[in-house]
Amino acid sequence: MSVLIAIPARYASTRYPGKPLATLTGVTGKAQTLIERSWRAACAVSGVDRVVVATDDDRIKTVAEGFGAEVVMTSPDCANGTERCAEALAVLGGGFEIVVNLQGDAPLTPHWFVESLVAGLRAAPETEIATPVLRCEGAMLNSLLADRKAGRVGGTTAVFARDNRALYFSKEVIPFTSGTYADDETTPVFHHVGVYAYRPEALAAYPTWPIGPLETLEGLEQLRFMENGRAVLCVEVEARGRDFWELNNPEDVPKIEGMMASMGVA
Repeated sequence: MSVLIAIPARYASTRYPGKPLATLTGVTGKAQTLIERSWRAACAVSGVDRVVVATDDDRIKTVAEGFGAEVVMTSPDCANGTERCAEALAVLGGGFEIVVNLQGDAPLTPHWFVESLVAGLRAAPETEIATPVLRCEGAMLNSLLADRKAGRVGGTTAVFARDNRALYFSKEVIPFTSGTYADDETTPVFHHVGVYAYRPEALAAYPTWPIGPLETLEGLEQLRFMENGRAVLCVEVEARGRDFWELNNPEDVPKIEGMMASMGVA
């Protein structure tokens, strides 16, 4: 079963313009752009046939080709990463059985997150889209709550049914919990990991569907599937002691660099 990883990257981010070209410095003092670190994370995933950067910006194209990435140019009119992946698949002419959207702001995504995601979609042939979720420990939940208190979006949380079908995703911390947790204590909150695996037919149909009120309010692309009656499978993944965080705001740079230092990432 052939697998494509597409990394959507746009320069004009509302919260962090130019984010794909922001640099992260590892323990050796080596600075690499966010898009390069995300591309290297994608290349570390086993069982993948092709990895491409999908962008509409020549600056990102130049940098990406400079470190050896294959680049697919897409329209500036793509509303989100899923639409950009759909266009990239069309430009490439299809031919893949699973398409993974590894968003270009999550350079610490462990390879086993993506491998587990692909395996989860393969094991559910009736499912059109799957996405990973990670149970929060206290430290992660405290970070999410601190960001919301400061008026920042630090991440997305998910709630799902017993059959792992998503009930909702939100930039608020859901479900509500009034408990306090130690840093290493497990919590009832699941952090949504910004990776998606699609069947090509569902991905191709996505840009034709109307944008609903929930997607508009939350700014979460996966809600378009749910608002159009398509189930989203949540695949629980394990941290295995690995720190994980997405780069959503400029304030996240030192946080991620600190995680890189603790893991010895060059």
